[in-house]
Amino acid sequence: MPRNRLYLCLATAVAAVTVVAVGCGGSDDDNGGELSGTIRIDGSSTVAPLSEAAAELFQNENPGVQVTVGTSGTGGGFEKFCNGETDISDASRPIAADEIEACEGNGIAFEQVTVSNDALSVLVNPENPVDCLSVEQLNQVWAPGSTVSSWSQIDGLEPAFGEPLDLYGPGTDSGTFDYFTEAINGEEGAQRTNYNNIGEDDNTGIVGVEGSLGGMFYVGFSYYAENQERVKALAIDGGEGCVEPSFESVQGGTYIPLGRGLFIYPSGAALERPEVLAFIEFYIGNQAEIAEAAGYISLTEVQEEEALAKVESLTG
Repeated sequence: MPRNRLYLCLATAVAAVTVVAVGCGGSDDDNGGELSGTIRIDGSSTVAPLSEAAAELFQNENPGVQVTVGTSGTGGGFEKFCNGETDISDASRPIAADEIEACEGNGIAFEQVTVSNDALSVLVNPENPVDCLSVEQLNQVWAPGSTVSSWSQIDGLEPAFGEPLDLYGPGTDSGTFDYFTEAINGEEGAQRTNYNNIGEDDNTGIVGVEGSLGGMFYVGFSYYAENQERVKALAIDGGEGCVEPSFESVQGGTYIPLGRGLFIYPSGAALERPEVLAFIEFYIGNQAEIAEAAGYISLTEVQEEEALAKVESLTG
């Protein structure tokens, strides 16, 4: 989300969040004093706008705390986190086995905390006549070694569309890349290599699809929500008919297989610091307002309860 639009949304959310924050104990530490310190976050570019929104709102209540949010990708974020360089890792996929091993080797205790829901969205140019693709059709396009170079080569495509394919996707450090490749191609990291690799700069994919009639780009829902006048999201047929990415379809579990959770991973050591614990509790306790401000899909009540329980498991 462009920063000017994000800050406008945040400004309207401050009052509502302030009311909830009082109940979460987000402004003061256990001794009643003002919180201070620095909280270092890095990782997923998909989760970053959400963490930036949480940080902005939290800092309005706690001006003595500085929260920094980097975007080195889910994989890059876990590398820093497991090296002890950050307090919280943003992730758009669960932590992998080798990353768990790295964290354990460095004595980094952690917990996966779901902070939002996401509808991984397949975006095309608004003038593209196609409205829905099946998982099988997406696999034809994105599978390793795919030679599909035109929309007309996609089996069963309706309506007929002969424009050349112009593909945009995230880099290999991206959790979105990992999630999409496993969901669509059946193996994490397995994907054709001849596409426009936008790295962690998701706005580049938006610009690419906007300017290309045959463009296709997969990205988190917030980037679609912020750019609906510039791009179109395809409905996805996961076997039960075409379903559009939306708040309702993700929370209802019908946007299959591209509905997913978005996570933060706080370290046990970081949660021993009052400012970090207060920030995490604020993040979860105000997740609905934060998600709305940043254009994301909020947690269900059950998910919020589970998230708070995860934090408690680390703090004892």
